[in-house]
Amino acid sequence: MKHALLLLALIAAPVAADPSTPPAALANTQLRDPAQEAKARDLMATLRCLVCQGQSIADSDASMAGDMRALVRGRIAAGETPDSVRAWLIERYGDYVSYDPPLSAATWPLWLAPIALLVLGAVIARSSFRRRRR
Repeated sequence: MKHALLLLALIAAPVAADPSTPPAALANTQLRDPAQEAKARDLMATLRCLVCQGQSIADSDASMAGDMRALVRGRIAAGETPDSVRAWLIERYGDYVSYDPPLSAATWPLWLAPIALLVLGAVIARSSFRRRRR
């Protein structure tokens, strides 16, 4: 009996993950002021969807991305600057929410890894070319 309930809970988990509540008011509705909407869209393109992780909140269909779009539009409509909205989101969700994380002790490997890989690739290519010449 316990195993059957556990199996049922595991099967039902994906259904429970998608909320049946309607999207937030500004999730899929543009702001009336085109300048404010442009600011909001520019900001949304630079924020990572925390559910999808590979899409911005502007491109994601996840309900959390919709909530974040509504939050960004609401704060921009209230007169906040995109920088202050970004700072608030980073404070709430961490640097991961931004596609452009600041250089810090936690993110320096992200910034240095491409350089290190390029240097490593150059060293490997150089040694490979030297072997071919001999």
